[in-house]
Amino acid sequence: MRVPRSSLMALAALLTGTVASAALAADTAALDTSVAAPVAVSPSPTPPPDAAPAALPDYKPEAPAAEPAPAAAAPVAPTDPLGAAVSARLADPAPLLLRVTTKERDAIRAFYEARAGKPLWIADGAWTEAAKAVAARLTAAGEDGLDASAYTIPNLPGKPDEKAVADADLRLSAAAVLYARDARGGRVNLAAISRLITPHLDLPAGNDVLTKLGDAGAKAGDVLEGYNPATPGYRALKARLASLRGPAPAAVKPLRLPSGPALRLGMHDPRVPLLRAHFGLDSRPTGTFDQGPGEPDTYDSTVADAVSKFQRGRGLPATGILNVQTVLALADAGRSARPTGSEAELIVNMERWRWLPGDLGPDYILVNVPEYRLRAYRGGVLRDEARVIVGKPDSRTPLFSGLMEYAVVNPSWYVPPSILKTMAPKLAGYGGKTWGGYEVVRRGGHISLRQPPGERNALGFIKFMFPNQHAVYLHDTPNRSLFSAAKRDFSHGCVRVDDPFRLADAVLPDWSEERLKKLIGKGERTLRLPEKLPVHLAYFTAYMDDSGTYRTLPDLYGYDAPMRAALGLPGGGGAAIARLPDEAPRRKAEAVPAPPKVHTAQRRPAHRQVADEWPTGRYEEAAPPRHHLRRAARADDAPEYGEPGLWTPAPQPAGPRSYW
Repeated sequence: MRVPRSSLMALAALLTGTVASAALAADTAALDTSVAAPVAVSPSPTPPPDAAPAALPDYKPEAPAAEPAPAAAAPVAPTDPLGAAVSARLADPAPLLLRVTTKERDAIRAFYEARAGKPLWIADGAWTEAAKAVAARLTAAGEDGLDASAYTIPNLPGKPDEKAVADADLRLSAAAVLYARDARGGRVNLAAISRLITPHLDLPAGNDVLTKLGDAGAKAGDVLEGYNPATPGYRALKARLASLRGPAPAAVKPLRLPSGPALRLGMHDPRVPLLRAHFGLDSRPTGTFDQGPGEPDTYDSTVADAVSKFQRGRGLPATGILNVQTVLALADAGRSARPTGSEAELIVNMERWRWLPGDLGPDYILVNVPEYRLRAYRGGVLRDEARVIVGKPDSRTPLFSGLMEYAVVNPSWYVPPSILKTMAPKLAGYGGKTWGGYEVVRRGGHISLRQPPGERNALGFIKFMFPNQHAVYLHDTPNRSLFSAAKRDFSHGCVRVDDPFRLADAVLPDWSEERLKKLIGKGERTLRLPEKLPVHLAYFTAYMDDSGTYRTLPDLYGYDAPMRAALGLPGGGGAAIARLPDEAPRRKAEAVPAPPKVHTAQRRPAHRQVADEWPTGRYEEAAPPRHHLRRAARADDAPEYGEPGLWTPAPQPAGPRSYW
């Protein structure tokens, strides 16, 4: 039914009151359009014959079509002079603080606009308790190896006007946001150090930082400090940095002990009373409810703890055992000693802890590349550790964190496309099914080369997969002789693990080492982890070990010098950077195959086998046997991740090969 236009206009005027003529004209035009347009009416269900007539509802005019809602609510316009001053300062292009990015400034603007320009740190012309706590943390930034001068604390006049309050409040917010970003690893452009350093940095958003600090009140300083890593390794380096900067340890009277065996907990020795007197301990072990006081010459836990504390202060392994090194240190105790190491060395490695998640969690794997060492943690406790082989300086192991998802027992190795494309012309005319121990796999018009599982397989008997952009992973290797080397940088990027079945026992809770070894030779099998396990490929050249001993390592990839330069620390000069090995793109294929001859050739005796005649490798480190290959020119400079062609000597065959 069509309602007359005059009736609609009268009803609209009655409901809305006086309407401007211009607006009424617009409404009239809209009504003309709505009346003229055909309207589809959905048929209403017919009421049953005995249904009572429904009451006629009050008439309500149809609401005009709603316009789409804006994506975000418009900022609340400040209505007071102070809020207007904050908005004006935000609109001023002058920087709030050096190194604050445009993204961070936009986040600060969004935070203040949401509160209509109300200051966060200043009330009644004075700093709040939260502001004082934040300022104290910024002043103490050096405790965490940060540069306190980068977080300038603004001055607030005695009787500040709105403009001074706005500027000081925003500048303190900018300093807090910058500190939080730096504490989470945002100080250094890691791509400038190496394109293979690709951690996922959890950099906090500026408005989130300010919200947390504002809610914390007087504890805002603790919240800001919490953006630094909480890992034990980081805290140990932080404590050592404080000791290095603090006063030198007080010299103590030397103690010269007579010769004797190393003392361990529970032993009896006439030198123990001398130790008790030297460390100011009771002359004999104290008694308990169950037993009386012990003998004075008993080397109990009290004496061992005192010895351990002394060892730690002297940079010795804090074992609590009175050994020769400790006896010599006691005799030389009259000379005060500072902790070893430099501030720059500690700060660089503290910075590397920021590349890892702030909380590593109870279960994870940590590979320290310069140490050639892997550690597996379960429930926050070291479950196992193993020697590893890492990438060479010109084919480095990348540094990042990933999630291990599954392991593969009896893996096959497929020649990567970068190598295979050089083989394709030869393989296309080759009619056999096997080629030098490799299987030629044809799928449609594509050809691939597969090395089947076995003891000569480049990946060994097991590999551990954590998908990543670098195509690297942990795996076994048939070339176990290389694990005996002290410097184990032989791979093209992947991490080869010594005794991988022990590692599998640690990461696969439902599969024991013995059970896994029973799968050898029974075909490829994928074993998924019940939960994804974090894997961290890290790079620490200075760290505190589990015994509390400070250890340093050679800078395998030359990363220390550019890190010092980026952080403004001594030792980052141009000469040091110039010694950084060239980081060439990952090489493409180094092999051009020649099809195997059909006739039987004379084999060389095993003892005359040259070092690289039977190279081992994988997606990473495998290539067909050398007597079928010739090295090709490296003309293609496109980056190649993983390990396309590692040539390493295979161990000489000497009897049956062990599975581990």
